Amino acid sequence: MADTKREIERKYEAGESAGLPDLSGVSGVASVIDKGLAELDATYYDTADQRLAAASITLRRRTGGDDAGWHLKLPVSDGVRDEIRAPLSDALPRSLAGLVRSRVRDAELLALVRLQSARDVSHLVDASGGLLAEVSVDRVRAERLSGGDGSTDWTEIEVELADDGDPAFLDKVEKKLRKAGISRSKSASKLARALAETGKQAESGKAKPTKQTKQTGRKKPKVVVTAEPEPPTAGDHVLAYVRAQRDAIVELDPAVRRDVYDSVHRMRVATRRLRSSFRSYGKVLDRAVTDPIGDELKWLAGELGVDRDQEVLTERLTAALDELPRTLFAGPVRTRLRTWAHARRGGSRRRLIAVLDGKRYLDLLATLDSLVAEPPLLKAAAGPPDRVIGKAVRSDFAKLSALVVQAIDAPPGTDRDLAIHEARKKAKRTRYAAEAATKALSEPAVDLVRSMKSLQGLLGDHQDSVMTRLSLRDLATQAHAAGESSFTYGVLYGREEQRAADVERALPEAWTTIFAAAGGLVGTR
Repeated sequence: MADTKREIERKYEAGESAGLPDLSGVSGVASVIDKGLAELDATYYDTADQRLAAASITLRRRTGGDDAGWHLKLPVSDGVRDEIRAPLSDALPRSLAGLVRSRVRDAELLALVRLQSARDVSHLVDASGGLLAEVSVDRVRAERLSGGDGSTDWTEIEVELADDGDPAFLDKVEKKLRKAGISRSKSASKLARALAETGKQAESGKAKPTKQTKQTGRKKPKVVVTAEPEPPTAGDHVLAYVRAQRDAIVELDPAVRRDVYDSVHRMRVATRRLRSSFRSYGKVLDRAVTDPIGDELKWLAGELGVDRDQEVLTERLTAALDELPRTLFAGPVRTRLRTWAHARRGGSRRRLIAVLDGKRYLDLLATLDSLVAEPPLLKAAAGPPDRVIGKAVRSDFAKLSALVVQAIDAPPGTDRDLAIHEARKKAKRTRYAAEAATKALSEPAVDLVRSMKSLQGLLGDHQDSVMTRLSLRDLATQAHAAGESSFTYGVLYGREEQRAADVERALPEAWTTIFAAAGGLVGTR
């Protein structure tokens, strides 16, 4: 069983003879308590090509101290990491293996570095005895176990903020350390420093002399000619967007497995952005190559949608019940909603984890890597961004315009529901195409992204109403079968019908405004 701890810390350089300066004068610190010396022994694991280290992820098995076990550290922001812990065992626990699978894939995890640390720990506490931060002086010896055979040692100071502490307190401690001549570490982690100092390239210590040095003992001065960088092409802009979405999928994988709030939605959006970019920029990237990848992305988005759609429906129904007067409640409505949501979500979570552990998903990640490494660029990719990308955005907007008009003109009911749904999907695609164009087309593209997001929200509220009404019919059927009143579900159903009608009335005026605002980019003025 793994648990998670948010770790906010800073590391500082310290010489061999340097100890911890007096920190009792730091504002807010009432006393500094010596917690003694701990002997730590950690083995760090990674692939032979160091995929985890490249992503600033560390995986270790550590003995000693009060938190012996397996530790996986995932970056959150500068100086902030989530540490997921699992009990000590010989083999890597499955709970942690899954969290690195999007990086490791089918590669073997090897024992890469061994770090032995003598840790002298002190606690900074406030006047009530509450912990503010833990400060340690670590005397570290690192030994390379694979990918090199060097060893190194150093001393560093580590300051870790107490749980729920104010990060500004670390600034106060740092000010005191700087006055003592102690500066921030150049390495983000002990592992990063160990890898840098024990790799094969670090063994020689000095560069080999050049041919001129051997002959004369002095290098001839070189004339360095700096070439002007080539302006970015349409292909450069599109590939940058594609690469960002590929990275997002890989980076969000651990969060989805941990059920971090909104992670499923964000990962699903990344898959949709990728698929949309393939379709919108078919003149830049060869669709003979990208269409099959798009099919796989559609499959993944569908699997992610099972979980996400349930989240949206449950949140919407819960909010609707919160707004409903108590006089309109009949029967155990909230209990039935919780039971319904839990049953559907539990199954979808198990299914989603199975998908992320499956070969099809890992093959998709590998295919995306290959696409980014060797993109199937067409002739237009070398063209000017404003012309090539602008044309693609205008094409998407024109198709969206036709669908919105069709939705407005459709008769109320199923036909209009379907037409609005199609317009909503096209609004997303146009928004994603504009997102990829922001650096190439500047402010007009940013404005279009903003407009498309607004339209997408309006049309999305209508689609959510359609789906919520289907769920309410399901809940009412279950309640009736259990001998409960279905009155409240009917009331909510009527309210959802009204919300959809409000969207339909607002759409013509909203579209007129959006159409006019987009004229500068898409040529409608």
